[in-house]
Amino acid sequence: MSKNLNNLNNIRTLRAEARNIELAVLEELHQKFKTVVTERREEESAREAEAHKKAEKLAFYQELLMEEGINPAELVNSLSPAGTAKKKRAKRPAKYRYSDENGQVHEWTGQGRTPSVIKAAIDNGGSLDDFLIPVP
Repeated sequence: MSKNLNNLNNIRTLRAEARNIELAVLEELHQKFKTVVTERREEESAREAEAHKKAEKLAFYQELLMEEGINPAELVNSLSPAGTAKKKRAKRPAKYRYSDENGQVHEWTGQGRTPSVIKAAIDNGGSLDDFLIPVP
């Protein structure tokens, strides 16, 4: 809760502040608070009615499925998750090959951070094409 709301929620602070405000302004604030509270109650009531309506529909369909001999769990399990699953991208082929200081050979796709061995070679006047893997 914000500091302003904490002040509004404290009766002692409200009384102290109300002493500095004209009665007409207090009555206007009171009316506005009543309007806000009424609107909020209506929203909550509508939400509860919607939830109740949905629960009734679920119970109706569950009963209908059970009468037909279908377990609702079977229905849920029969839905295919393939439509919602994100397809995994194929691994990119390597474009460059280099050897590290230990003599191990590594490959790089050309994406992401440039390996330090290749970066050092380029900084010393080399070319990225020097590391290209020959295409058969």
